[in-house]
Amino acid sequence: MVVEDEPEIYELLLAMFEMWGIEGVAFVDGEEAVAWIDDVNNDRFHGELPELALLDIRLPGEKNGIEVGEQLRASNVLGNMAVVMTTAFKLSKAEQEEAMKRSGADLWLPKPLPKFDKLQGILEKVIAERRKKNKDNGTEMPNPTLSSTKSSEIKKQDD
Repeated sequence: MVVEDEPEIYELLLAMFEMWGIEGVAFVDGEEAVAWIDDVNNDRFHGELPELALLDIRLPGEKNGIEVGEQLRASNVLGNMAVVMTTAFKLSKAEQEEAMKRSGADLWLPKPLPKFDKLQGILEKVIAERRKKNKDNGTEMPNPTLSSTKSSEIKKQDD
């Protein structure tokens, strides 16, 4: 799952996921992402669910990436997925800590994002660590995918 308002970045990420053999879902604003989370929570989405959310903090509209992270963590279905927060904006240490705490994120990954192979390794490590944490807590994802963000459809919202 990618929530990113820069089309070049989300298209690059989806292309990278495709090269890894994974389909992803992408949203350009927080409202669309939250609507999808609501669809999943209310059994209106049928398909494989992502194990990873890569969330840009600053998004157009009323919902930012932190709020999307909060919605994910509050979800009975998606609450145990790996969450990575990203931004190109410089935040103070206190702002970064608050964003991580509120969103329940597993990792802070500043932009520019690492190159392909390094990014893949970072995201795979975050997913593996989240899987272990979930297993240790007895809270595994209901139908995890084999890799990370596989879904039965690619959904890009362009407004």
